[in-house]
Amino acid sequence: MSDATDAIVVGVDGSEQAARAVGWAAAEASRRNLRLHLVSGLDPLFAAYGGGLPVPQEMYDAMDDYARDKLSEAAAAAHAVDAGLVITQDRQRIPAIPALLDAARVARMVVIGASGHGGFTGMLAGSTAIAVATHAECPVVVVRTRQDGSVPAEGPVIAGVDGSATSERALGSAFDEAAWRGVPLEAVHAWSDADYVTTLPVEYAMIDREPPGDEQERVLAESLAGWQEKYPDVHVDRVVVKDRPRSQLIERTARAQLIVVGSRGRGGFSGLLLGSTSQALIHHAECPVMIVRPERG
Repeated sequence: MSDATDAIVVGVDGSEQAARAVGWAAAEASRRNLRLHLVSGLDPLFAAYGGGLPVPQEMYDAMDDYARDKLSEAAAAAHAVDAGLVITQDRQRIPAIPALLDAARVARMVVIGASGHGGFTGMLAGSTAIAVATHAECPVVVVRTRQDGSVPAEGPVIAGVDGSATSERALGSAFDEAAWRGVPLEAVHAWSDADYVTTLPVEYAMIDREPPGDEQERVLAESLAGWQEKYPDVHVDRVVVKDRPRSQLIERTARAQLIVVGSRGRGGFSGLLLGSTSQALIHHAECPVMIVRPERG
């Protein structure tokens, strides 16, 4: 998919959440002078119409016209953010999830709303958001909002830090986002006794070690060292706290404009593609959530 190469890709389905995602993605593309690529996929319920029987051509044409109208509306909304944005559109004839995952193979990032056109009332995050965040090969931003429905544009960037390799990649993305926005970075390392014990060999419990609090301070300091040299103008607030990571991070999103975490942290099982902390943020955060996966390949 050449149009998606090195672009910011955003999913469009006509929903209010998708419209917010388009606005957020347009501002990000404008800030970085990147192309914005709008993608609309086939509604999976429509694809399964009639138990697999052929879809009447007039129904297909009507849905296709609707999707193209929504793409045009999204492009107009993005140009309202920045009239100079270069915008491309792609009406796919496959469901949204594989369409976005295909684009993610070459995109700079993929941006989606927290829930889509077909979301049920009370659903905290849609299946598309979860599936794309779980499997995409590039960073994914799920645009969550404040309780009043607004997308925050002020406040720090928050990074969840746990010392894992994926967390290290997420921290680099967080520094980059803070630098582009000209805002402070809040690096949060939270842990609980249960999380700490389950990530270490049992033999460690048999020997004397320095207090866990000192170790956690060191984990954060070592994680930040190289990035602070690369981004000397980014002010960093260090937070080390004994608490469950998801609780600390969700609470802090109420005053942040973006939170960045790895897809799976230090305590995750080897086969788990999306960790419990990142899933909790996708469901409950009060600002956009960037999920950074391991390096491609």
